[in-house]
Amino acid sequence: MENYTTVNEFLLLGRISIQELQPVIFMIFFILYIINLLGNGAILLIIILEPRLHSPMYFFLGNLSCLDICYSSVTLPKLMSNLLSTRKAISFLGCITQIHFFHFLGCTESILLAMMGFDRFVAICYPLRYSVTMNPQVCILLAAVTWFTSFFYALMHSVMTARLKFCSQKLNYFFCDVKPLLELACGDIRLNQWLIYIVTGSLAMAACFLTLLSYCYIISFLLFKNRNCSVLHKALSTCASHFMVVSLFYGTVALTYITPTSATSVKQSRFVAVIHTTVTPVMNPLIYTLRNKEVMLALKKVFGKKLFA
Repeated sequence: MENYTTVNEFLLLGRISIQELQPVIFMIFFILYIINLLGNGAILLIIILEPRLHSPMYFFLGNLSCLDICYSSVTLPKLMSNLLSTRKAISFLGCITQIHFFHFLGCTESILLAMMGFDRFVAICYPLRYSVTMNPQVCILLAAVTWFTSFFYALMHSVMTARLKFCSQKLNYFFCDVKPLLELACGDIRLNQWLIYIVTGSLAMAACFLTLLSYCYIISFLLFKNRNCSVLHKALSTCASHFMVVSLFYGTVALTYITPTSATSVKQSRFVAVIHTTVTPVMNPLIYTLRNKEVMLALKKVFGKKLFA
């Protein structure tokens, strides 16, 4: 039988190699976090206040902005406090809670991106059926299914991780996640690994596949069935914004969770995981506002022309 200890807290030992840079890195993370709150908060506000943005596409964009605020808030405040602290600890309950919301919001984003792809598919390929297919009741139902499915998916991981016995409390990571915690576990972890590789992997690949399928069908439809240049340009511009967000999300996920092959790639995956939770939520509002005239006009209307002169 393996020795295990009663763990009341974990020590987060993901280190910055040059200690003198920690205050600088803290300020970078702090600025990114404020930009995230303001940028996504502004998008959420204008979608609520501007009647012209009361459409399915902006309903899902509002969900994404709300999600991005929450997503970075799960890990970033604790990460920043640890940068300025000598004892980088998190309670056992805090760690399990962080795992739950990290996977809950991550799963929600992957499914939500698939929903946004489907919305664009219907809008571009079947415009006459769009108002009927994507009516407000359907949009609310799709969003509710997305959030509830992700909640119970994350609950599976948090419950199965909480029941493990641990041989050490030293977590060589910047925040709590399932895979790093399994390295500290004693006993049989095959079920937990199966849940990661089969359930998580299948869910992520299915959402990614459906998202890419929607955009592939849209592109083929525009190229071969629609010869109107203005419609083609507008549709491709809208899809380009969505596709940039999808690429950024799944690119960082792949670099984080594909099994590293060396010690160097393990360190790289840790930093990519931090980028995934800090930079990605900041980029989403920038991508959507800079490439979307309707959002820019709504921002000018709500916040005043002086800010955007």
